[in-house]
Amino acid sequence: MIADTAPIPSPALQQFIAGLPKVELHVHHVGSASPRIVAELAERHPGLVPADPEKLAEFFTFRDFAHFVELYLATVSLIKTPQDIRLLTYEVATDMAAQNIRYAELTCTPYTSVLNGIPIQGYLEAIEDARIAAERDHRIRLQWIFDVPGEIGPNAAEETATIAIDHGPAALVAFGLGGPEIGTSRPKFKPAFDRARAAGLHSVPHAGETTGPQTIWDAIEFLGAERIGHGTSASQDPKLLEYLAVHQIPVEVCPTSNIATRAVPSYQQHPLRAMVDAGVQVSINSDDPPMFGTSLNREYGIAAALLDLDAVGVAALAHNAVQASFLADPDKRALAGEIDAYLIAQGTAATVVSRDGPGPDVAGPAGGPPAR
Repeated sequence: MIADTAPIPSPALQQFIAGLPKVELHVHHVGSASPRIVAELAERHPGLVPADPEKLAEFFTFRDFAHFVELYLATVSLIKTPQDIRLLTYEVATDMAAQNIRYAELTCTPYTSVLNGIPIQGYLEAIEDARIAAERDHRIRLQWIFDVPGEIGPNAAEETATIAIDHGPAALVAFGLGGPEIGTSRPKFKPAFDRARAAGLHSVPHAGETTGPQTIWDAIEFLGAERIGHGTSASQDPKLLEYLAVHQIPVEVCPTSNIATRAVPSYQQHPLRAMVDAGVQVSINSDDPPMFGTSLNREYGIAAALLDLDAVGVAALAHNAVQASFLADPDKRALAGEIDAYLIAQGTAATVVSRDGPGPDVAGPAGGPPAR
């Protein structure tokens, strides 16, 4: 699936990453279904997606981003009942906890499940039941981002905003926009984002992954973006990089995803270093990890190799994600403290211990909403 060879950090650094308390900000609900869960769902609902592991691996071989979206939607079609939603959500959280992910903002697309015939109340009860059980059983905390399937258009955005505003649980923190960028310009989604933001939700659209930097500018201007999903094309515009750094708009970077969908030609050409050198705050994320044959631990390792980081630098990446999250400040301080405690326990960097916030930045100041 991924022809380019990923850079690999030292075994010692890989071990450090595995034990590091982490936060993930850009990871999709259905896209996080492991092959085991996809196979179980395919057995429950026979159809396009094969249940056989070998055939499933062949099925998830992407030609390009458009083909990835097609296969992603085929997987979405397997989610037909609230019981499917509950199984998926709990197992995704379990897999995250096994990587020592302590907190995640999981992107869900309730609109597509409603299209598949799942009542919205059943959907919400299923994700909430799984969230509570996962925190109890695995000490992982989840909050939700409800995103718009951009390929369906503004009507889907308005319906998603209505779901979020009228039915959203207390753990819902943000409103997003996913799907293909080509043909789905950001400005036409402004009314739905205005409604969601007025209701107190944060704005976290994908932008600049398979289109140019203008899409990122549009996400900021029209959608009030507080974080940018992917944002790979930002490196093409020095003024945009400067704006992102000055206005403290973090970018959610997903290296392997960008290679798998052909948004970036190779790891060596990935714009991560250009973002960091420009002072942009970046977090490292896995996007749709099983679909791309990766994990958050692996993505941290790739980022460490691309940026020539040691353990202290890797911990600073973890701090960036904490600060870019939508947790309350006391919760951010608690998670930052866990990272620092781990560093001390590893004997690597007592100088990184936080006072009230993160350790030294890998890139730029701590995250927050952009200036208006």
